[in-house]
Amino acid sequence: MAILSKEEAKQILEKVMSFSTADSLEAGLSGSGRGNIRYARNTVTTSGFNDDISLGVTANFGKKSASSTINEFDDESLRKVVKRAEELAKLAPENPEFMEPLGPQEYKESKTFFKSTADISPEFRAEIAKNSIEPAKAKEVTAAGYLEDSSGFSSIMNSKGLFAYSQSSELEFTVTMRTNDGTGSGWVTRDFNDVNLFNGAEASAVALEKAIMSREAKAIEPGKYTVIMEPAASVQLLGNMLFNMGARQADEGRSFLSKKGGGTKIGEKLVDERVNIYSDPFNELVPANGWSGDGLPRKRTSWIENGVVKNMSYSRYWAQKQGVEPVPGPANGIMVGGDATTEDLIKSTKRGILVTRLWYIRTVDPQTLLYTGLTRDGTFYIENGKIKHPIKNMRFNESPIIMLNNLEELGQQQRINGNLVPVMKIRDFTFTSLSDAV
Repeated sequence: MAILSKEEAKQILEKVMSFSTADSLEAGLSGSGRGNIRYARNTVTTSGFNDDISLGVTANFGKKSASSTINEFDDESLRKVVKRAEELAKLAPENPEFMEPLGPQEYKESKTFFKSTADISPEFRAEIAKNSIEPAKAKEVTAAGYLEDSSGFSSIMNSKGLFAYSQSSELEFTVTMRTNDGTGSGWVTRDFNDVNLFNGAEASAVALEKAIMSREAKAIEPGKYTVIMEPAASVQLLGNMLFNMGARQADEGRSFLSKKGGGTKIGEKLVDERVNIYSDPFNELVPANGWSGDGLPRKRTSWIENGVVKNMSYSRYWAQKQGVEPVPGPANGIMVGGDATTEDLIKSTKRGILVTRLWYIRTVDPQTLLYTGLTRDGTFYIENGKIKHPIKNMRFNESPIIMLNNLEELGQQQRINGNLVPVMKIRDFTFTSLSDAV
């Protein structure tokens, strides 16, 4: 029952609406089927499949609102969940930022569902684990990985006439390879909507190579270095910037887009002019839902264009308060890249560091987007256009704003966590201390 058709979902939601006596009612019905396999120490530890569907209802009386959820769909249960939400709403305090539900909207369909992914079998998952474990054993390396595939639907309806429905599928894979002597480690991640684009053996081979290459790492002095950042290393820093471009935070002086003394940096040059970042739920490589959680249609939106801040996201409440149109936040991030491969960027580097992954990233200063974290799972010293040797991991202190102002070259894009991010060459990236962790 995890995936209801559009008509099946609509019938249930219409019945929910008919049971309501509230001033307005909003409901969300969604379901998914999720399969997985996990392995560690070169052996499968768990595998399984979970099938789930749930309904959430929000009742509104004036500016009072409350919600209730259920996973039973007979008429009596549907009446019960609506009645419970209405009872709680009458007891709730008024929400001064309450917004009336949207009326009917028009939505463009995004190709987020692939039957090939929905049809993944236990045998397929086992083969992915096998193609990771056996090469690792042959090289005296220990593999630990996790594969999860999912397919499902989301739908929303309200008493003002809005209805939206979409289906989606996704596969996510991560694996860590650790040399048996404990001195080398490699990691890789892959994600796709269409399983036909996924090559598990190739992904595991990348992690295995990094593990073997990173054995017996040498320490170098912390400081400012030219770095080549693989997408898996930069994606979280870039995401922390893109997904914090809310207008309210900027207007209230709480954001990196706030100006001292008031105002925002909209229309101002923020980073290198080669930086172009946008979101597009209809991009074929990283498709996303065509509507936001409150039912606003999503469209392609430019956030940074030629280094200049072009847009900020506006909730419906803040847009009304500011007298502008609402702008949903991004469902994905796409940064325009170039033609160079990682190998090309290495060849053009006299001295620098190849960073394949950053982790344990924490905020130091939200108003400058200064973050700290560590390199992990394969960090390498570059000299005269070649990888000379692995180096010990280091702590960094850096802001994506500074990083994108120190851009030297953009390379090819790679899908990472539902985004498209290019490999980048950055000068003067700040490392502050050594870490003995592998």
